[in-house]
Amino acid sequence: MESPLLPGGTIGILGGGQLGRMSAIAARRMGYKVRTFDPSPGACAAGIADEHITAEWSDTAALTRFAQGCGRITLEFENIPPATVEFVAQSVPCHPSAKVLAICQNRRREKEFLRASGIPCANFAVVSSFAELQAAVQSVGLPCVLKTADFGYDGKGQVKLPTAAEDLSAAWTKIGGAVGVLEAWVPFQMEISVLVARTIDGRTAVYDPAENIHRNHILHLSISPARISEATAVEARALALSIAEKIQLVGLLAVEMFVKDGRIVVNELAPRPHNSGHQTFDANETSQFEQHIRAVCGLPLGGTKPLAPSAMVNLLGDVWRGGQEPDWTKVLKDPAAKLHLYDKGKSAPGRKMGHITVTAPTVEEAISRAEALHAAL
Repeated sequence: MESPLLPGGTIGILGGGQLGRMSAIAARRMGYKVRTFDPSPGACAAGIADEHITAEWSDTAALTRFAQGCGRITLEFENIPPATVEFVAQSVPCHPSAKVLAICQNRRREKEFLRASGIPCANFAVVSSFAELQAAVQSVGLPCVLKTADFGYDGKGQVKLPTAAEDLSAAWTKIGGAVGVLEAWVPFQMEISVLVARTIDGRTAVYDPAENIHRNHILHLSISPARISEATAVEARALALSIAEKIQLVGLLAVEMFVKDGRIVVNELAPRPHNSGHQTFDANETSQFEQHIRAVCGLPLGGTKPLAPSAMVNLLGDVWRGGQEPDWTKVLKDPAAKLHLYDKGKSAPGRKMGHITVTAPTVEEAISRAEALHAAL
């Protein structure tokens, strides 16, 4: 069994995006040193890290240099080759494992894992040719969604097939003619997500479900607690805990779920901090980022209790009108609003540049104020 890595040690983070940045902030607050690794020299987590190494994921010499002196290594997003994780794990404990990463970064493996584990998910079929797609549409039924097996996020790599008249060849071309997953369309009333943390010795902590609202396939608003019944919340937490146990998670896992008439269907898994958990930085006993660090390092897990109802709204590059920095005083005039900017440099439409969290006596008030602040920008 691994010994805990105590504050004062060095944590290595594979990936240098905003999730790595906020994980590094949490680690630094706890007294850890942080080293980041990313192919981009301008990775926004680099400004928080003690050291940033820029190299390709396949550069074993750079990975060796990165791992030296680290007591733990973790990751901040899924699009990292499992071979990279396997390589660094030869010398330093790395969580989550390459096995967990491989399952969660590929829709086929993810869906097959959920099905084999008895977790409720949408009916699906794996397709590797146009002929298989045609047959799958007949078996899965319409409407349905065709998704690439690899590298899909924020609605990328997928196309909805609503009617029998839909051009299947165009859909097949759109996903690149690669291996895909055809999923039955779930007419959900709400999307929720549950964060669960697990240590190597099986200790767990789970957060209350958050309610997620998207615009153009990108998360716009995340609300905590979700506006669901307590029975549905209990079931959602239990599903997340079951998945964490079955996949042998060490670290943090976000479980995205669809809800209709109290029935839950699991949609996707993300083995790292998640956009829908950003409000935990300001509205929970322990932020998802600190919890991730605690779990990876083998420390006691923190409390997950919400301190107040909250709403988190994403700030995309669209807010930078004409590339101009917004007037942040419009946000900060609300004394309960917390502004988080990711230091990503150049803005672009659809690019996640930051977020605002608002806490309030009620969920409805938190939503109203968060939306008003976003609109003011």
